[in-house]
Amino acid sequence: MRYPSSFLEKLAKKNDTVLPEFLLLGFSDIKALQGPLFWVVLLVYLVTLLGNSLIIILTQASPILHSPMYFFLRHLSMVEILYTTTIVPRTLADLALPYPRAISFQGCVAQMYVFIVLGISECCLLTAMAYDRYAAICRPLHYSTLMSRQACMAMVATSWLMGIITATTHSSLIFTLPYPNHPIIPHFLCDILPVLRLASAGKHRSEISVMTATVVFIMVPFSLIVISYACILSAILAMASTQSRRKVFSTCSSHLLVVSLFFGTASTTYIQPQAGTSVIRDRILSLFYTVITPMLNPIIYTLRNKEVTGALQHMVRRQVPSF
Repeated sequence: MRYPSSFLEKLAKKNDTVLPEFLLLGFSDIKALQGPLFWVVLLVYLVTLLGNSLIIILTQASPILHSPMYFFLRHLSMVEILYTTTIVPRTLADLALPYPRAISFQGCVAQMYVFIVLGISECCLLTAMAYDRYAAICRPLHYSTLMSRQACMAMVATSWLMGIITATTHSSLIFTLPYPNHPIIPHFLCDILPVLRLASAGKHRSEISVMTATVVFIMVPFSLIVISYACILSAILAMASTQSRRKVFSTCSSHLLVVSLFFGTASTTYIQPQAGTSVIRDRILSLFYTVITPMLNPIIYTLRNKEVTGALQHMVRRQVPSF
């Protein structure tokens, strides 16, 4: 993901001095945890790459998965791969060293920019997937029109556009503030709040603006998902057959679980008062939603979805006839 070419030049002019390096503390202050955490993060990252790549291949190759829901799932898996790759390789390199490493001003801007683009895009994709379930269950006669290929492409494009707009706005607010020459970030990535709290002046107004935008971009998609599922629940309860209810609910359960994991950890991290928060707690929560959640998503969709497991079994049989 690229950010505007003139962006860093603008930041350099506004800072009026040599751009500072940021020292990412990572987990260097918890040395007993670094070794085990390195291997855990590495294993989780490899499983994330494998699982999400498998989802992309399956949804592309299997004709039974050529539907809007799996179209969105394929893009969600692409986002997850990029999302973790933006963070994990650098985190692994830091965990392998006994001391914290510096990240350049430009590197910090780039990491945060891509991180925000992908995070907001994921919010929007999860919302589009909820709308797809609403259209399939509550508006079945109009489903082919509401979820046409053009409509799905427009939703995906809008997801990326919203991510780019949000990332540009946030980065402009955060990185045009003055920073000390050698600021220390008590985190393993250039996340919004840890960086913003290091600003030496003018951070209060920017923090309010950033937090307002963050709340909007977390709560608005989440509210739309809740509304979609309220309508779906109403439609399920109106069904006479218990078997029909179970079948419909099973098509939504995987998505509901993924939404709960993503928005649960994101809201706990970002929508909270600054006072009384724990630095270690923030890092553990961030590690969960940046490393663990992207691994769980393909597992959830594979284990709880009969169409995906069926497509996987068919692909295995085709590759290994004796299976």
